[in-house]
Amino acid sequence: MIDQLKRACAIAKKDVSIYYLKGPVIIFGILFPVFLFLAFVIGRDLPVDFLIAGLLSMTIFFTSMSITPVIAPTETQTRNLERLVSAPVSITTILLGDMLASVLFGIGISLVPILVGMAIGVTVTHPFILAAGIVLAAFCFSAMGLIFSSTPTSMTSTVMMISTMVKFPLVFISGIFIPVGELPQWGLVLASVSPLTYITDLCRYSFQGTSYYPIWIDITALVIFLIIFMTAAVKLHEKSLPERL
Repeated sequence: MIDQLKRACAIAKKDVSIYYLKGPVIIFGILFPVFLFLAFVIGRDLPVDFLIAGLLSMTIFFTSMSITPVIAPTETQTRNLERLVSAPVSITTILLGDMLASVLFGIGISLVPILVGMAIGVTVTHPFILAAGIVLAAFCFSAMGLIFSSTPTSMTSTVMMISTMVKFPLVFISGIFIPVGELPQWGLVLASVSPLTYITDLCRYSFQGTSYYPIWIDITALVIFLIIFMTAAVKLHEKSLPERL
């Protein structure tokens, strides 16, 4: 177990050095959520803490999912995947390494809206809950990105198109732009099946002191989604790996 964890960390280090400045990571991980957020807030009179909480949750969501979908198709194209598979590492270890790189990226970029909020006077009333939520959400969304990368293709554009088709609707049903409590009944049902809803709720609680769900439900939901996404990712990659080699 310790050896596999060390190998996963080595894979993560390799991913960090290669993929952090890739075009899809910059565009879909940073620029896309920023411009989407600005398009929503410009001209609207909304509380600053509400806006920062929404920006933070969307930043975690997009940045944590920006690297994991890119790695597998890129390494299929460059034939690096063959080298990894021939090494004494399991598929789970490879995916864990990819996920760790994405988690680091997501956590690092998520500090930006927090610092911006603090600079303009927003107070983090529950910093420990916010930190726990960011870390847990980063792992959850990174695992979700691994599911998209299981598509047996060497074209990153194909994977990013599929992931965007899923991510874009989730943004609008997860309480970022409209609080969950103000959604109609059908909207509440849709929001409850989105992992983004629960980190958004945690961010609102951390900044504003109020939340729609109890905090333990938010945390439990993120843990459950993480387990589901990681299990699904391992199974799907085991199935698609022979088609990549």
